Amino acid sequence: MSNPINTRPVRVRFAPSPTGERHLGGLRTALFDYLWAKHTGGTFILRIEDTDQKRFDAKSLESLMRGLRWLGLEWDEGPDVGGPHAPYIQTERAAIYQQHAEMLLEKGAAYRCYCTAERLTEMREEQRRTKQTTGYDRRCRYLSPAERAEREAAGLPSVVRLAVPVEGKTTFIDLIRGEITVDNRQLQDEVLLKSDGLPTYHLAAMVDDHLMEISHVLRGEEWLSTAPIHKLVVEAFGWELPVLAHLPVILDPSGKGKMSKRKKVVEGKEYLALVHEFISAGYLPDAMFNFLTNVGWNYDPTVEIFEREEAIERFDISQVNPKAAALPYDKLDWLNGQYIRQITPAALKAQLIPILSKQLKIPAAKLQADNRLDILVPQIQERLKRLDEAVEWIDWAFKDADEIVYDDPSLLLGRKLDAAQSIAVLADGAAVLRTIEPFLPDDIQAAFRERAAALGISAGGYFGPFRAAISGKKVSPPLFESMQALGRDEVLRRVAWGGEALEKMG
Repeated sequence: MSNPINTRPVRVRFAPSPTGERHLGGLRTALFDYLWAKHTGGTFILRIEDTDQKRFDAKSLESLMRGLRWLGLEWDEGPDVGGPHAPYIQTERAAIYQQHAEMLLEKGAAYRCYCTAERLTEMREEQRRTKQTTGYDRRCRYLSPAERAEREAAGLPSVVRLAVPVEGKTTFIDLIRGEITVDNRQLQDEVLLKSDGLPTYHLAAMVDDHLMEISHVLRGEEWLSTAPIHKLVVEAFGWELPVLAHLPVILDPSGKGKMSKRKKVVEGKEYLALVHEFISAGYLPDAMFNFLTNVGWNYDPTVEIFEREEAIERFDISQVNPKAAALPYDKLDWLNGQYIRQITPAALKAQLIPILSKQLKIPAAKLQADNRLDILVPQIQERLKRLDEAVEWIDWAFKDADEIVYDDPSLLLGRKLDAAQSIAVLADGAAVLRTIEPFLPDDIQAAFRERAAALGISAGGYFGPFRAAISGKKVSPPLFESMQALGRDEVLRRVAWGGEALEKMG
């Protein structure tokens, strides 16, 4: 068989099941769909596969759409934007699947199965006991017309199963893995239509892919084993199978197991896995776009950061590496830090406000109008790898003086100074702070350096007690910009508070 790849405009679909939050594997699949569609000048479609109504979660549907748009993956056709093949939600297409199931029944390519859940359970238990391969034993496939009519007359509930050929082989091509052949004796007569009238993935996805003119199907490696069934389904209808590309598994940080939505602790450390967790942690969309593009595919080993349009221009689904790989979280943090430094302080402030509002429990509108952020954000911009780290740098600025806790009062000691000397420095500096005009960083710093020299103390030794007094932290934003952010009165209150803490040290 020849390789079916081409560069004609493709039609690809991202077709998630809204049964829970998505992890990065699903987002990576959507991204590759998007890149391949844009690279070929094709169409990116969002289709919602919600036929598992027992597990359907409306909130997860909203979350997955929000996650796609957060990454900038706008779909050309879909449930909210419409398109020529609407509806794009499978439960709204139930009649279509039932009609197609009837077509397969009429052709003899499928059959009704009346086996009860109890009978199937007993069958599987017996197969395990006798060490047989588990799977449906095809009892209903070989019912006589009279036996079938009897069950229908009795009104027994049934499912529709695919009549898989019991001989021969099924071959398909995967763009990433090449030609794959499976012996039909290894395949099961899978359920196509459930007793409630809703289809399984095996029927619904194949019918929709055909009717929506999907040319390429990009999906996770876990679906590779179902590809022979899907080829048999489309062949039973007389259709052609879309070009398949099964993307490699994403491993957890240990590299030993698949990334999981549930087991997110590796070697004692919890890691992020769900898309909404990365959004909440303050990863920027451009950083995640750059990062995920290189998970399984590689833009250029010599280029760390690239533009979206550059990725679209180069992307080739056939060049995806089939080997599973662990996510390099350190690389993501580094990338995110680079993108944080590229945006303007005003844009960074806007990105930080929703996160800080939750962390500090301050209304977003109040933070937006607070000039402390205008002063402090540029000072911490170079230090951030994730937006949720900002609170560690600036939470002290949004506390009252008496809320500052000196867990380690020794931090209030100036370099090579004892408690009494440090108290004296705070008192000396407070006198400067009361009168200095204007109350701006350069002016305060110049006055402090002058006083340090006059007292024969190093600048670092003089500054140290003030840094700890106003923030309560060993590491904080630049001292004099921090003073400007707080304002004269609040700085003086904190200096006095720090002095009291030093006095308690004795």
